[in-house]
Amino acid sequence: MDAFTKSMFWKYNHASYRNLMNEPVLVLNANFEPIHVCSTRRAITLILAGKAGMIANGRGHIRTISQLIPRPSVIRLESQIHRPRPRVQLTRREVFRRDNYTCQYCGKREGNLTIDHVIPRHMGGRPTWTNLVTACSSCNHRKGGRKVEEAHMHLLHIPKEPPAEAAYIFGKHLNENQEWVPFISGW
Repeated sequence: MDAFTKSMFWKYNHASYRNLMNEPVLVLNANFEPIHVCSTRRAITLILAGKAGMIANGRGHIRTISQLIPRPSVIRLESQIHRPRPRVQLTRREVFRRDNYTCQYCGKREGNLTIDHVIPRHMGGRPTWTNLVTACSSCNHRKGGRKVEEAHMHLLHIPKEPPAEAAYIFGKHLNENQEWVPFISGW
């Protein structure tokens, strides 16, 4: 193998290794409650330190110089972690997700979506779950700086804070990680 081929082989394997080590892993509390998603690297560190045990593999192994380490998909902490109930953080992405990437005035699902304040900021509207909705740019422009009633428009759904259920919080990872479903359902 010439030097160029060796360097390309190393770069490919290094990038592949980096991707493997950054895959999401579901972290369960000692009572099997889903509490977090971490990287494969962090999960392996917790397992090797004796702080967690592997519940589901399903992804193969990582070969080191001296051993073969299973790549975890779900791990469980050995001791119970007490923490407050999680809440969905108010971000632009989460507002789009809550509203199913749909304009809450006309029902369009197009790529040019914006965030609209139901009660405009200049009228005292705050950035809260109950005051922010997804809107297409034409509906947002049509509503302008007015209240919904003043613009003669109506909302398809009343905005509210999304549930802090495990299915919602970890739902964005479920398409790629079907082995998580039994651990998430019911929480």
